[in-house]
Amino acid sequence: MDVMTLPYFQVDVPIHNDSGLSGVHIFTGRADSRSTAVRLAHEVYDTALAAQQAGLEMPGKRPDGWGARGVRLGWELDWKAATAGRWNDPNGWTRADDGDFEL
Repeated sequence: MDVMTLPYFQVDVPIHNDSGLSGVHIFTGRADSRSTAVRLAHEVYDTALAAQQAGLEMPGKRPDGWGARGVRLGWELDWKAATAGRWNDPNGWTRADDGDFEL
């Protein structure tokens, strides 16, 4: 399947740091399933983290839309608690409500 015909997903990953702050890191891109979306988000994050640790420039966005613009040092991402869902309209930043699920 052509990557441009795949649906657009959002992956929300809970984050926290040692000082007790928490939040959500959001990744977006095209994938064929929720589990693939989480895997791809994790992949681009790991690539960006490795680049930062090596003192290299952040990698750009991939053809499938996935990318990480930066990494916050001292923040931990909880990938086991990550959730993913399809977008209805990625240009309008609205997300499809397709219910809860487990990966």
